[in-house]
Amino acid sequence: MLTPGWLSVKITQLAYHALLPQLKLENTMQATTAPLAVVELKAKDLPAHCPNPAMPLWSSHPRVYLDLSHGGAATCAYCGTQYKLAAGEVIKGH
Repeated sequence: MLTPGWLSVKITQLAYHALLPQLKLENTMQATTAPLAVVELKAKDLPAHCPNPAMPLWSSHPRVYLDLSHGGAATCAYCGTQYKLAAGEVIKGH
């Protein structure tokens, strides 16, 4: 039996809110036990944005473009993922 679209959305929202405390706990535990990974970018990957194509769809957030022109590194304001230019890479201007 197919469920109406609004019902499946409501069920998804309820499931998300039921798991939210556990997700927050896991994120807190991760932050204290393991350092965040740093994504190394090549010049061909610019303009850089997060979430990047390698991230799973379930963990996505609104797309944010990252400015690597000041020091060659940036951190996503949503998820905290750190991005940096790979050694020897140069940002090319217009």
